[in-house]
Amino acid sequence: MRFIATALPGVVVIEPAVYEQSCGYFFESYQRQKFAAAGISVSFVQEYRSRSAQGTLRGLHYQLHRPQARLYTALHGELFAVAIDVRKGSPSFGQSAGVLLSAANKQQLFVPRGFAHGLLVLSQKAEFMYKCDEFFYPQDERGVLWSDPALGIAWRIEEPVLSARDRCNLPLSRIDPLDLPTYP
Repeated sequence: MRFIATALPGVVVIEPAVYEQSCGYFFESYQRQKFAAAGISVSFVQEYRSRSAQGTLRGLHYQLHRPQARLYTALHGELFAVAIDVRKGSPSFGQSAGVLLSAANKQQLFVPRGFAHGLLVLSQKAEFMYKCDEFFYPQDERGVLWSDPALGIAWRIEEPVLSARDRCNLPLSRIDPLDLPTYP
């Protein structure tokens, strides 16, 4: 298992050691001691699975008062996964990192607390899973506009399929600082 740093401190790509066999493959997707040795000390409390069609963009979401760290895994298809530092006072505030997650490459993306996250489905359909280290509180969820040019995200799509709520998100510069997590 390799832990690959991204341009954003704390956002990490995890590349598992895959053991190919004549009947399929096997790999370890999470092991607490290995994650802790790589500086990722989390206790996951919830896990979700989701399936979406091509062109669906979920995000950019974060929880304000009860932030969540997340570990994303593609189970079927291809996703472009993004993390954005939205912690006011952070040296990397407003910066983003993105990675291709797929069932083929088996990579995972760890997004720490205080970061917004989003996923774009690139394949015809994609199924993904994510673990969270805090429970979901709908009243605590906030969002950033996916197409905010200040974030510099190369989404690979002009008009994604968005939820009604995600269409109403504001650019980061227009979000009230009281609605942003604090660094550190």
